[in-house]
Amino acid sequence: MKKGVNILAGDIGATKTLLALFNYNKDELVLIKEEKFVTKNCSDFGTVIKNFLGNERSDAVCLGIAGPVMNGKVTITNISLELNNKQLSAALDGIPVYFINDLEATAYGLSRLKGEDFSTIHEGGKNSTGNMAVIAPGTGLGEAAAWWDGKVHHPFATEGGHCDFTTRTQTDFELLNFLKEKFNHVSWERLLSGQGIINIFEFLQIKGEITIPSWLNERLMKEDAAAVISSNAHEIDICNETMELFFSYLAIESAHLALKTKATGGLFIGGGIMPKVHPLLNNQIFVKQFTDFGRLSYLLETIPVKIILNPRAALLGAAVYGAGFYDQLFL
Repeated sequence: MKKGVNILAGDIGATKTLLALFNYNKDELVLIKEEKFVTKNCSDFGTVIKNFLGNERSDAVCLGIAGPVMNGKVTITNISLELNNKQLSAALDGIPVYFINDLEATAYGLSRLKGEDFSTIHEGGKNSTGNMAVIAPGTGLGEAAAWWDGKVHHPFATEGGHCDFTTRTQTDFELLNFLKEKFNHVSWERLLSGQGIINIFEFLQIKGEITIPSWLNERLMKEDAAAVISSNAHEIDICNETMELFFSYLAIESAHLALKTKATGGLFIGGGIMPKVHPLLNNQIFVKQFTDFGRLSYLLETIPVKIILNPRAALLGAAVYGAGFYDQLFL
């Protein structure tokens, strides 16, 4: 194996892009430098990466990207920015460039995280092993999993966040109809994302004919509306009800993903939202909703559920994936 290879890793979402350069040697990843960018300003990723590297060298590039990667090509979901790994490699003087889905990258990164990088919602069964699943509400809703072969995990991407939103209660039906008028197709992403929080809030406001304080309306117009809603959940009833519904839907869709992948090794919640709002979460209510699935409730009760607090999880995973091409070391 080549000694001391440098891996440029990226976590590219619809809102922000994180780039980091790691030195990889004998299974150890050492961070050299990192930088954050606004994705919509990164139309020429070749130039962005060259400027980021400066005088540093990179032996390979691996980018975790929010969107379905097909034959080395990907269109970033929600902003329609297209990337091609062969074209990017050519722009970087032939450096090998690998693309993986950003949630797949997060799944690869799980093995590099420590106990303090998680907040536990549900302990699950003792000595839980098996497949793992990752769900991540952020600008959109990402989902991925990693199948367990008895020795190592093998991450793979999904686009499950774009499956149809399913209903249980009368409120769910009314919300579905409200969103159908706006979007026609209503996926889980329409609820479990930053915009999803806003969608739920608007539905509750119209349904309840609620007049919100002028100061709150002004902040919603000028600031990040989802952050304003969550930050006022303790003071404003409609904000609290919005977050309660958001958490309820997250529990249900997390259970859907856990059941479909038989994620007995754990369900991990990533993305940019939950690390900020998890103090609002009632763990007992979440677990009750997560496990309320009839004949398979007993299985869900054995599955650990944890929030990923480390914002570098996908970066680390992209670096692990890139390093794997040098010594075949994966999770």
